[in-house]
Amino acid sequence: MLQQTTVAAVIPHYEKWLRLFPDVFALARSPLPKVLKAWEGLGYYDRARRLHQAGRILCRDLDGKLPDTSEELRRLPGFGPYITAAVLSLGYGRPLAVLDANVRRVLMRLDRIRAASAAGVDKALKRRLDDLLDRNRPAAFNQAMMELGALVCRPRNPRCPVCPIQAFCRAFESGEQEIIPPPKRRPCERIETAVAVIESHGRYLIQKRPPSGLLAGLWEFPGGKREKGESLKAALRRELKEELGAEVETARLALKLRHAYTRFLVDLYAYETVLKDIPPLDGRRHKWVARRSLKMYPFPSGSARIIRFLEEREKGRRHGRSV
Repeated sequence: MLQQTTVAAVIPHYEKWLRLFPDVFALARSPLPKVLKAWEGLGYYDRARRLHQAGRILCRDLDGKLPDTSEELRRLPGFGPYITAAVLSLGYGRPLAVLDANVRRVLMRLDRIRAASAAGVDKALKRRLDDLLDRNRPAAFNQAMMELGALVCRPRNPRCPVCPIQAFCRAFESGEQEIIPPPKRRPCERIETAVAVIESHGRYLIQKRPPSGLLAGLWEFPGGKREKGESLKAALRRELKEELGAEVETARLALKLRHAYTRFLVDLYAYETVLKDIPPLDGRRHKWVARRSLKMYPFPSGSARIIRFLEEREKGRRHGRSV
């Protein structure tokens, strides 16, 4: 969970996860949709899929026991160099150094490495880290380095006055700690999407995303991306025709929200939509679900916010308020 996600964001998800899956056997027995639902809000859902796959392999082949060698761990889904070193050092006391984004930043500032690509210097940093590693206490060393990067040697506004290694930091000495490593320039595509909130007899129509690609296997409301030169309502009509084979009778904007998915910044427009006719649908991909049961399905965060809107509106109606 801590890959590309902060501790503060992870803690409530981790506590919930342990209640649902108290051991690897509980995880392995659970269907993937339940696992994805438990992961909802953390993003990067491939992490959950790999964790689920690894759990099943452990229970099927290794009696639920986690291997204690790099060679065996690296055969499990999701176990790259970082996770493998972390598990072996923290769990088994193996003298392996952990190189993550926080540790990388500490080392680059410590040695004043002004590389354009931080990842491009990882081999040299790994050698440097191996030299520094306390082989008698690798778990304490790795956790200290990661915490130093997360809490003190932060990407922005590093807390240099309280840094315990300030006296050895060449970036601090030269006043370059704010620009080492160089900030990443990540292109972010802005898109607009129109989705349909379609209700019939107290149930809402949702559909499952393809099994591969962005947000694979999650559920969502029908709709999609607005094409160039197309109005939002025209995009909604086209998408529903393509996805459902259905014609729109009326569409009223109910909610607009903004959300980010990895490389995309999405303006999402949710329309309360009435179809001219309800076409026959593929039961494997489409479902009519009661509002209270929507929480049983794993949704991307944007769709989850639409569900929260529906919940709040229903509560408001019960208490005589408009939402």
